Amino acid sequence: MTRPDDPAIPASAQERPASAPERPAEIRPRTMARRTPGGASRRGPADPVKTLLHHHRDLCERAVDPLEIAAGLEAHGLTDRTAARYRHRDVFALAEELYARVPPRTRAPAAGPTTGSVPGPDADARAAWTLLALLPGAACLATAGVLRVTEGVLGDGTRALVTVVGAVLACLALRACLARGPLRAPEGAGRAGMYGCWLLSYAVYGEELLAQVMSGGPDGPWDGTPAPLLGLAAAVAPAAWCAHLFTVHAQRRLAGSRALEEFGAGVRPLLLASVTLFLGALLPLLLLADLGLGGSGTPVAAACLGVLFFVARLLAAHGLPEPGTAALAAACAVEAGAPALVLAARLPGLEPLAQPVNALVSTGGTGAVSALACGGAAVGLLLHAAFALSRASAHTRS
Repeated sequence: MTRPDDPAIPASAQERPASAPERPAEIRPRTMARRTPGGASRRGPADPVKTLLHHHRDLCERAVDPLEIAAGLEAHGLTDRTAARYRHRDVFALAEELYARVPPRTRAPAAGPTTGSVPGPDADARAAWTLLALLPGAACLATAGVLRVTEGVLGDGTRALVTVVGAVLACLALRACLARGPLRAPEGAGRAGMYGCWLLSYAVYGEELLAQVMSGGPDGPWDGTPAPLLGLAAAVAPAAWCAHLFTVHAQRRLAGSRALEEFGAGVRPLLLASVTLFLGALLPLLLLADLGLGGSGTPVAAACLGVLFFVARLLAAHGLPEPGTAALAAACAVEAGAPALVLAARLPGLEPLAQPVNALVSTGGTGAVSALACGGAAVGLLLHAAFALSRASAHTRS
């Protein structure tokens, strides 16, 4: 046994009575609470913005300004209400902090003007794409003039050749126009060319075909009405300018907005104004073409088709080609379904299939089918564009 005065035993143990039990040391509970610089404790991560930066580092490093980060965050589903969880009043303020936290050396230099900045007037570039936008209408007008002057002089085969050559030139001019300028869409943006060709062909030959089918035909070749084609080709230039004005003013609105809701509320009137301005330029061109080529009636169907083309191309130019392609396909389906229903109604027992087409044609003529198809598709697409183009992510460059 050891003695009480043994030097190996600490003095505190020598003074404690032998009967007193030894108390274990207190273990302080662990906590996840952290203290802020002001001294108040809170749970959770001390810097939620750092976590967000980790998840979107690629976006922040590639961005050339905070607006591009804001648009990217919005495209990933982040809203102004969600930004409050990161202790910011809106997505724009959160994007500014993310942009400031990324070291400048890791950010690629801007190749051109940024999204938020509005470039100065470039007269040469505008003159170039304006000239290209005038070419489709010029090709169609020249072809119509040649056919009108040589009427009764050239044979049917030669006139058909002139028509084919004019159509090819107009298609090449339209392709060149859509390759640059405000109507230019990103590479591979949409495969709507086939649907567009169908709709244009129906605008020229569809009404006569439907009339022959409803009268028991078709009975052979049917005459076309080239006036809608001429008016739509001439409207490419106004479409380019309306798209240009919408893009410029939307980018200015984006640069001056401080919240996503504020930007969306400002862009929707711009979209409606652009479509209205285009329609105001399209209608006189269609009426002049109809008057010059001896047409009859108000070109309501062609006007609906022009608005459908414009809104679909506007969406594609902002990186959203799929809705426009779907709307064009729906219009094609309705136009193809009308004569198909009339033909199917000739079978025994299927007579009721033709009743909707008969009622529509008896009310508004054969052009009512195209007007309903293109007008309905244009209205639906415009409603979708009012939502899609009011997002900041639709106005950033890839």
